[in-house]
Amino acid sequence: MLEGLLIGLQTALSLQNLLLVIGGCLIGTFIGMLPGLGPMSIISIMIPVAISMGDPSGALILLAGVYYGAIFGGSTSSILLNAPGVAGTVASAFDGYPMAQKGKAGKALTIAAISSFAGGTIGAILLMIFAPALSSVALLFHSAEYFALMVVGLSAIAAFAGTGQVAKAMMMTVLGLILATVGEGALFNLPRFTMGIMDLQSGFGFITLAMAMFALPEALFLVLKPKVIEGDGGEIKDLRITKAEAKAIAPVIGRQSLQGFFIGVLPGAGATIASFLGYAVERNIASKEEQEEFGKGSIKGLAAPETANNAACTGSFVPLLTLGIPGSGTTAILLGALIALNVTPGPRLMIDQPQVFWAVIMSMFIGNLILLILNLPLIPYIAKVLSVPRNYLIPFILFFTLMGAYIGQNNATELLMLVGFGVCATALRFANYPLAPLLIGFILGGMMEDNFARSMQLYDGVAFIWERPMTLGLLAIAVILVVLPSYRAQRAKAKSKGVADGD
Repeated sequence: MLEGLLIGLQTALSLQNLLLVIGGCLIGTFIGMLPGLGPMSIISIMIPVAISMGDPSGALILLAGVYYGAIFGGSTSSILLNAPGVAGTVASAFDGYPMAQKGKAGKALTIAAISSFAGGTIGAILLMIFAPALSSVALLFHSAEYFALMVVGLSAIAAFAGTGQVAKAMMMTVLGLILATVGEGALFNLPRFTMGIMDLQSGFGFITLAMAMFALPEALFLVLKPKVIEGDGGEIKDLRITKAEAKAIAPVIGRQSLQGFFIGVLPGAGATIASFLGYAVERNIASKEEQEEFGKGSIKGLAAPETANNAACTGSFVPLLTLGIPGSGTTAILLGALIALNVTPGPRLMIDQPQVFWAVIMSMFIGNLILLILNLPLIPYIAKVLSVPRNYLIPFILFFTLMGAYIGQNNATELLMLVGFGVCATALRFANYPLAPLLIGFILGGMMEDNFARSMQLYDGVAFIWERPMTLGLLAIAVILVVLPSYRAQRAKAKSKGVADGD
């Protein structure tokens, strides 16, 4: 292992590979800021360039830099414009955007940068230490366990609801699950609920729905209800994090680096589930006073998903490099690039081509450091997006929203769906319905149905629930996550009643 580390370090520190890391991080960060152009789109564009290099180490270093650079930069549009074009940064908008609206855009971007750096760096350390052992653990997860994991994600939906909004959040989650059923089903490759529209045969696009739930209503809100914005939003101040704030987010970063990494290790889980679960866990374990701040500009609510999604991105390289199994859509593209470069990922990669395996891990440390160095000085300038006059900001948001939806599916019908969903989302927002649970239900619903269908076929029914201990354990956790908030609420109510009665 030590010899491999030295070979990887030497390879990663060569002038060519250093330039590739810097170039990949820059490309990923700045293009990742544009809604709609997520890591998959950017890496797809960069693959011909990487393959033309002919050097597997350099090519993978470049693509890996683009990958975590895009995740790192994708939070910017979520925080400043409430336009998350990447699923992994949706949760960052829940508290990042309210912070920006209160005139704390600089502080929000600083917290995001530091949390991303910490999550990516700790994830790289864990990858270096545990990669061989974790590859065998990842193999224990089958369709039944993934189904149970999705149920755990949905059971934490109360964390995304405001005070007294749990019922509304559940309704929105069900609506998201319903939208996820449009298109070809998991059991039969036949169109469902498409109303004869060919463009709906593959279902609704995530980018379209994300833009319709967050970005488009934001632009309409700026027109219909301009006084909703608190603070001045455009003044760049409070860039530094105080000691008290650093002390508050430090344990969050530690917990979510570990949790995010281990979720990223599971093939098919990825940064999206890691960020949502990270947010839900931190809200559920927070004190009652801190829970009230979630969704209104909580620094913990921003640090949790930002740390978790970057740690998960690093963790997703475990199944890719050690098993040859892509952990997400993005790593599936990276797998294709590796095969095109005549590199066979799997258990023997560390033995046969250690320079490729260890060079990628070493480049992660370098890349995360470069991203921090590049982004921190630029925060005052990036945050000035909010100082743009509203007359220009609204068309700016609309342009990138429409462009992101079109690029996501390369289909003009997506624009019509975007407008339709956007109008409905604006009405729901005026009625004080939380929109995040709908998007979570949509994202997890498709994956949950696919894994449930496969499990049903393998076990000829629902016997997998009690025949697989890990599945049963995860479902038990889901039940606890559902019951715990109600128990805590009843306990707090009883306690306050006791105080009022003089007990």
